[in-house]
Amino acid sequence: QVQLVESGGGSVQAGGSLRLSCVVSRFTYINNCMGWFRQAPGKEREGVAGIRRDGSAKFADSVKGRFAISRASTRNTVYLQMNSLKPEDTAMYYCASVICDNWPLVDSGYWGQGTQVTVS
Repeated sequence: QVQLVESGGGSVQAGGSLRLSCVVSRFTYINNCMGWFRQAPGKEREGVAGIRRDGSAKFADSVKGRFAISRASTRNTVYLQMNSLKPEDTAMYYCASVICDNWPLVDSGYWGQGTQVTVS
């Protein structure tokens, strides 16, 4: 069993930044393909960013140039750096294991509990 725990959400003004963290319980899993999803009230869940085993990344068009995804293997942590935040970025953000090289992102079974991001 792999557990994912997100943190770092909060309320921020438009134009601000937040960094979300996702700690992965099994260190052997951290270098798998991982991704971030988000879901706003009344909207479908969407894949935001994914990181492959080699560290390369892919982003939704809506966040390209503003968000970055990275991994710190020694800390068993995946990050989502969010800059130039907009009100439309407001959503619950989830970390998940994903199927490699799939876009849109498709999860592979492990999810965190989510962290709320509110941009006003």
